[in-house]
Amino acid sequence: MTHRDAADFYLTAADREEERDRTLATASRLFLALIKSDPTARALVLAMPDVFPWVRHLAPDELRAFTLELVEALSDAAELDVDATTQEVIAGWRATARIKADPACYAEARRATSGDFGPVQVSA
Repeated sequence: MTHRDAADFYLTAADREEERDRTLATASRLFLALIKSDPTARALVLAMPDVFPWVRHLAPDELRAFTLELVEALSDAAELDVDATTQEVIAGWRATARIKADPACYAEARRATSGDFGPVQVSA
């Protein structure tokens, strides 16, 4: 069903949803096992540019950190049904790559600041 002011709904069989969950859990466990057997996560790190072309702007240690965070977020999605974390990890690292892709922007971000910029408004 399409809703004008809300997310769309769809119906699916419960067994199909359970199968999706089992598949995600299996993939997540496989990735975690790969990382445990190879602390550098070489196989996964080598595959990352095919999935996320923008990782070429990350340093090698950042790419490994992104890979580990992503696998952990996928594990949370599979095991704890927490899906938002995965997109947050991707968005955060993509933002880092975006800044590093622009030398002027990256230089500006690395420049030291001084002084007090005033109070920060926190929106609820």
